[in-house]
Amino acid sequence: MTFSGWPEEALDFYDGLTADNSKTYWTAHRGVYDELVLGPMAELLDELGAEFGDTKIFRPYRDVRFSPDKTPYKTHIGAMVGSGYVQLSAHGLAAGDGMYVMAPDQLDRYRQAVASDRTGPELERVIATVEKAGIGVSGHGTLKSAPRGYPADHPRIGLLRHKGLVGWQEWPAGAWLGTAEAKDRVVTFLRTTRPLSEWLAGQVGPSRVPARAR
Repeated sequence: MTFSGWPEEALDFYDGLTADNSKTYWTAHRGVYDELVLGPMAELLDELGAEFGDTKIFRPYRDVRFSPDKTPYKTHIGAMVGSGYVQLSAHGLAAGDGMYVMAPDQLDRYRQAVASDRTGPELERVIATVEKAGIGVSGHGTLKSAPRGYPADHPRIGLLRHKGLVGWQEWPAGAWLGTAEAKDRVVTFLRTTRPLSEWLAGQVGPSRVPARAR
């Protein structure tokens, strides 16, 4: 089927789940989730995958083993599209792209590339272009001081202190969310942030260390 947005009932579902995050609510409204939340997301990913890469919808259940908040269900639906991310909640739609958390070997390559007088200024230009389009670019896990081995007065010290780097944009819910415009906004975001994801892919790439050894 062709993606045509999420109906208002999808947002109502998450409003209700936020108020009553219980198995009773989930079971009673599972049909709404499957048809009006999950269904449109799957349709959207079917249309985006050819251009942006492999897709994956995250499960709706939370991992509460190490969380003080034991509510069992996520109050949003999230999915990967290539290196990008799409999220729907009661608040509206959001999209991200980049590397939110880098493994130690990735972080080492990232810092070397940022520090380089060849690839570092290139990243600055990419970020400036993305931000000029109205998309925020921010760091994750940012250190308070310079990472070991790098001078505190490095011209790109702000970027060097990050442990992750992502572009992020949010759109508050409105009538447009129930139309194909929702796809248009995600497509525009992913195309605009593509230079950022390409820089990260080229200079950092995936971790080369098995997960169990990190």
